[in-house]
Amino acid sequence: MIVLFGATGDLARRKLLPGLFSLAQAGLLPARYRIVGSARSALTDDQFRQHAKDAVAEFGLAKPAGEAWHEFAGSLSFGAATPEDPQPLLDAVAAAEKAIGGRPRRLFHLAVPPQGFPPTIGMLGGTGLASSDARVIVEKPFGTDVASARALNDTIHAAFGESQVFRIDHFLGKESVDNILALRFANGLFEPIWNRDHISHVQIDVPETIGIEGRAGFFEQTGTFRDMIVTHLLQVLGFVAMEPPTALAAKQLRDETTKVFEAMPPLDATHVVRGQYRGFRHEPGVDPGSQTETFVAARVEVDNWRWSGVPFYLRSGKSLGQQRQVVTLGLKQPALRMFALDPDANVTPSNKLVIDFDDPGWIAARMLAKEPGAAMRLGEATMTFRYADSFCTQHALAGYERLLLDAMLGNQSLFTRADGIERLWEVSAPVLDDPPPVQPYDPGSWGPDSVYQLISPHHWYLPDSP
Repeated sequence: MIVLFGATGDLARRKLLPGLFSLAQAGLLPARYRIVGSARSALTDDQFRQHAKDAVAEFGLAKPAGEAWHEFAGSLSFGAATPEDPQPLLDAVAAAEKAIGGRPRRLFHLAVPPQGFPPTIGMLGGTGLASSDARVIVEKPFGTDVASARALNDTIHAAFGESQVFRIDHFLGKESVDNILALRFANGLFEPIWNRDHISHVQIDVPETIGIEGRAGFFEQTGTFRDMIVTHLLQVLGFVAMEPPTALAAKQLRDETTKVFEAMPPLDATHVVRGQYRGFRHEPGVDPGSQTETFVAARVEVDNWRWSGVPFYLRSGKSLGQQRQVVTLGLKQPALRMFALDPDANVTPSNKLVIDFDDPGWIAARMLAKEPGAAMRLGEATMTFRYADSFCTQHALAGYERLLLDAMLGNQSLFTRADGIERLWEVSAPVLDDPPPVQPYDPGSWGPDSVYQLISPHHWYLPDSP
């Protein structure tokens, strides 16, 4: 049985309800299941079913019709809940469990604002809903600094053991992010070069073309650094930089990513650029003197044997020139360059391995090759693997779908552990305590000009970007 807190919110409407219907339609939910929606305001069961139908119709890949929808809608019920009055939810849970029969396992999904985590967890513990075999999914951001992350972990651990907690980052549910493991550890072509001897630098780039989309209240409190760098990009860095795990299991995978986080020295605020797009302060609900960043670029180090001396450059922001999700590994140049490059040909002398992890994603090797003709002239060439061209992606799971299924199965491999998230907040403390000033940039650009100084002598790389 799934209890979805925040069932009338934007995340549930865009991702969770369509994702659950997709899992049901694919036959990946249990034979007997129930989904109980909950929020502070009351809905009837029929009203919640209509809400879910509208959400699936707008955001789902499959339309809410036919026998599949009839069965899914029949599993839905609603129970309003507040810490002061949880009884409607308790009644709805009891009715759902009676309909399933036996002793069904409970999975709670906290799709609520961060300030709602502690009271919701407290309610689950106080009412006995947080049974010893229950599981809880907690959305990001998980805390706002190391102190709040530790406090939230303490609150959660008062009701749930660590093995019951699933801190979700939908980036880690993407097929293309998971494929980083396959690319590295299943291929003799790449594994030997995945180190400081062959890689000059790594970029993790997640620009967005959208603005804050009316979420001034959330964004003013969070900003891009907390919302994207700590929560998403550093997690992806952990996958890129980890050592080979002894097994593809939750403990071993999370041990290795946590070792990467432990190897990171605290961020140097002088190697961080914070930007704010022009016009942000005129957005409804934004403080006219706001110092909240809508853009961040940062240089991160990993001080271990594999990566010592290799900078990792992270960049994300709103209202930028493209929307992409890309990891780029810059390969070192050969020790002896025998081929002269045409200075007017705009050819980049370094090779790159590019991983696009925006579903369905692709992987490209960028290299130099001889152009046809009598002269020994080099030109850029690309070898590309595309998920959509190589595999049938019709039944591929989106990030949230994959992670919801993993949580139901009890597989924590792609979820963050308590010590891992606390370490990331520790690493981030210098930037949070003394943030560099925000610099303005034009919407549609690539952020403040100082980002090019940050990455020098390397260059920011995105296909079709400067």
